[in-house]
Amino acid sequence: MRSAGVLAFAACVAWAFAAGAQAAETHSNQTFSSRALLGSGNGQMLLKADQIDYDLHTAISTAQGHVEIDYNGRILTADRVIYDKNRDTVTAVGHVVMMAPNGDVLFAEQAQLTDQMKDGALKSFAALIGQNGRFVGAGATRVGGVRTIITRGAYTPCKICDKPGERTPEWQVRAAHVVYDEVHHRIFYRDAVVELEGVPVFYTPFFSHADPTVRHESGLLTPDFGHKLLLGTFVKVPYYIAFNDSQDATVQAMASTFGGEQLAAEYRQRWETGGMWLQASVADDPHAGATENLNQLYASLFGSGDIPLSQVWHFGYTAQITSYASYLQRYGISNLDRLNNQLFVEADSGRSRFAITGYFFQGLRTTDDNNLFPVVLPLIEYNYVPRALLLGGDFRFDVTTIAISRRIGEDDQRLTGEMRWNFPFVFDDGELLTIQTDVRGDLYHTSDVNAFGPTGLPDNQYITRGAPYVALDWRWPFVSPGFGGMNALVVEPIAQVIGAPYGDNPAGIPNETGYSVLPTGPRITDFQLDSTNIFDPDRSSYHDLVQSGPNANAGIRTQALFPTGSVDLTVGEAYRLKTDPIFAPDSGYDGTRSDIVSSLVVNFPPNISISDRIDVDSSDGSLERNEASVNAIYGRSSLQVSYLKLPSEEVTLELPPREEVKAQLLLGLWGNWLAFAAGQRDLQASHMISDEFGIGYDDECVGLSISYERNFTQFRELVPSTSIVFRFTLKTTEVPAQRSGIFPQNLYAATPL
Repeated sequence: MRSAGVLAFAACVAWAFAAGAQAAETHSNQTFSSRALLGSGNGQMLLKADQIDYDLHTAISTAQGHVEIDYNGRILTADRVIYDKNRDTVTAVGHVVMMAPNGDVLFAEQAQLTDQMKDGALKSFAALIGQNGRFVGAGATRVGGVRTIITRGAYTPCKICDKPGERTPEWQVRAAHVVYDEVHHRIFYRDAVVELEGVPVFYTPFFSHADPTVRHESGLLTPDFGHKLLLGTFVKVPYYIAFNDSQDATVQAMASTFGGEQLAAEYRQRWETGGMWLQASVADDPHAGATENLNQLYASLFGSGDIPLSQVWHFGYTAQITSYASYLQRYGISNLDRLNNQLFVEADSGRSRFAITGYFFQGLRTTDDNNLFPVVLPLIEYNYVPRALLLGGDFRFDVTTIAISRRIGEDDQRLTGEMRWNFPFVFDDGELLTIQTDVRGDLYHTSDVNAFGPTGLPDNQYITRGAPYVALDWRWPFVSPGFGGMNALVVEPIAQVIGAPYGDNPAGIPNETGYSVLPTGPRITDFQLDSTNIFDPDRSSYHDLVQSGPNANAGIRTQALFPTGSVDLTVGEAYRLKTDPIFAPDSGYDGTRSDIVSSLVVNFPPNISISDRIDVDSSDGSLERNEASVNAIYGRSSLQVSYLKLPSEEVTLELPPREEVKAQLLLGLWGNWLAFAAGQRDLQASHMISDEFGIGYDDECVGLSISYERNFTQFRELVPSTSIVFRFTLKTTEVPAQRSGIFPQNLYAATPL
């Protein structure tokens, strides 16, 4: 039962008095027991009062003094309840309260109900609908048990403080005529006025919205408006469409004084084992081009999905497409400068997997040439992992084939097969020794190798490779009771020895893992040795170039466990007999001895989390790389700070030397007021990259904010810009519906305006 269970209390009250009257037919003008338990086929009713009178001649029953009627969880209380059997009317007088099992409550000074309480009139009406909906009115009329018509009524979802001077809600709708349709869960107004803090701010002759128990409702969302240097003054008006509990869409129209018009749409759907979303946009810019007088049409498509086809098979995609390189940043859709598109179909059975995938990339940087970007179609992967052990160890068999093509440049195909077997030994003193064997074979076909000039290699050839290795992994964890408030202290030394032949990367092997092949030969350009891969026997983690030759790793892991959190420290270093040319100088592993890498993680949820990853040059002790972050929460305030230092040699990733810091602060002020600030600064160049600050107010009823944003960098033809954005929301629903993507402002389930 929803609110109808309160406002249409069924015929139980009338039946109760009738039953009481029949039990007293032989007693004229008598006073009966103040407590009666009555029953029927529909359940039992408890009728309580200080006294119950029945007039045999007029067939009028009267219950007086603390009257309470309880029928199947529905409760009616009043000072006095009168039932006229001949007229089939029930009159409740004095502090009338009706309560439904779902929590809805109705109040009135007097209620006169007819037709088994389906129709009637209520004086000095008030009601609580759902968790936060509140009605008041001079009077109300019940029609058919499903509709309530309120005279001189008002509705608000805001809490009302019962203190002098604080009884005005933050916002409410007043109207001369209000209709509450309980079947369709909708509230209609005529001659409505929206008030903020008791001040009228908006009038409409007709207005409607869903009642607060509705989770999804189609309608107009609160607009956004502001000013951006690249767009001018703008306004965004979103419209929300609720198909059902698992499907919705949002359509947003934007108009601006300098950026023209934009229309964007988002569709979302969820399944029990998957989901999908799509965001499409189109814009007409009348001020494009260097002279700012060309008319340009833009479009974009973003989305992702994992769609179940059966219990085993599922289909998925990632979409990131734009028709113009600077469109996404100009209109604030995304800051991505390289886009990744993916389609796949996949089957998962037990611990095994089969997948067919295709990739398409789009570069937006001025240095990008999309003719050189690869198209991957298809990538076929099969991973077989049996449930049972093989010879006492874990076994895995992988087969991969891939075809890569370009408009301009080298094309290649690869077929790879790999088998891996792990066998652990646990000694009586706690030592753990794991043997891992890996055998891999590759078959390559390359073409158009000399598209950009002579390389000394055949233009069309087949290449084979075998890349086996054997690894021994030794660990010996020690556990002590701890000290200084610790529950326990864990110390685990680790040592690894890997035996592999040299020459696992023959001439002609394509290097699809990096963006370029250096004159010195193929090289992994985006590998960085750190604490996450220091103990990987095959740390290259790539299918093209592999680490070769004997090598070893050594380090230690420690963990201090406290009642409310933990502190983890990992330190490691790698060694080999000869240098491996596939590792770049900035990787931390280009010599016979790697940099010393470490990570420190301090985690005391939910208040503080600290992490720091450091890369130190083992030859001179200089700090090569440092990544640190701090996340702290205290009450309604939070702080996030991150620091990044990259080595000067990292130009292979098309990045200059970098040292920068980012910070985000959310500060809880008085009451429900919040202040927020964010910034990103390039310490190497001593200038700001971006900053933002603002102030906002947020409670269960109203949300508003004003923010100032400044971008100090230039992207293609887009100059540094400034934005001022104002957002305002009147909340009417109980259940938040988080939005995403190009509609970040719509933080609540839709309510029509």
